[in-house]
Amino acid sequence: MPGDLHTHTTFSDGSTPADKLPFLAACAGMTHLAISDHDSIQSVRYAYAHPVQNGVHLIPATELTAYDYERAHRVHLLCYWPDDCVLADFSAMMAERRLTAMLQSCKELEAICPQFRTEEALELAKDSGTLFKAQVMRVLWQYGLADGMYNTVYKSLFGLKPVRGRILHTPRYEPVDTVLDVIKASRAVVVLAHPSVYHSMELARELIAAGRLDGVEIDHPRNTPEDRAELTRLAKENGLIVTGGTDYHGINTVTPRPVGAFTTSDEMIARIGDIAKARKSTYKRQK
Repeated sequence: MPGDLHTHTTFSDGSTPADKLPFLAACAGMTHLAISDHDSIQSVRYAYAHPVQNGVHLIPATELTAYDYERAHRVHLLCYWPDDCVLADFSAMMAERRLTAMLQSCKELEAICPQFRTEEALELAKDSGTLFKAQVMRVLWQYGLADGMYNTVYKSLFGLKPVRGRILHTPRYEPVDTVLDVIKASRAVVVLAHPSVYHSMELARELIAAGRLDGVEIDHPRNTPEDRAELTRLAKENGLIVTGGTDYHGINTVTPRPVGAFTTSDEMIARIGDIAKARKSTYKRQK
């Protein structure tokens, strides 16, 4: 049976606790699941501590954030089976940067919205060890101060284009090459997430040509048909892994989708595991 290899929980900006997702995956007929929270060491450690839950095999994973400075946009890199000790420092660094940026946003929001309290957002974010926009929006939404999670109010506060949000502060992201080096050092398998979301097809072509990716995420709700077609061709020509995932966030999303709505095949899941094992084995021999 297939697996959903792209999901988020309260370890980052999702609404569902991690221990609930294996049950949801089992109900959807999944045999494998990757909880891939943003820049999170917690999601990695959870899977290593719970290799099988509700009959579902958990794949240690995280979705690391990088920045393409040439094209001025974010990039998400799915990282499977990393060595947790290598990623711990990167995760801690990004958590601190994100918290600093979000606390400044919250300070400014408190000045213009007397009903908002930063402590309530931090309580919602306690599992993550940092703070995301999702928790701020949940506080506003529950008091009727926002039209949902990521609609008009969100865009006025945190949007980038066409007008910069009035309280937007973003953490400094590391360049794509730097994050790829971190993933390589962790002996993990790297997959470029949802290239359509951040218009990353040009970058995808470059990274594939340079041999820096193990795979591409194709079965994703926000990939365009045109990008899917090109990614399928590139994956075939370059022998890349092809993955799929729901990008599940629970209710913290514009369009809710259940776990298992988008999937990765058994064959590709096996390839991910085989590559990770080979890299870790090579590292042990070299030591």
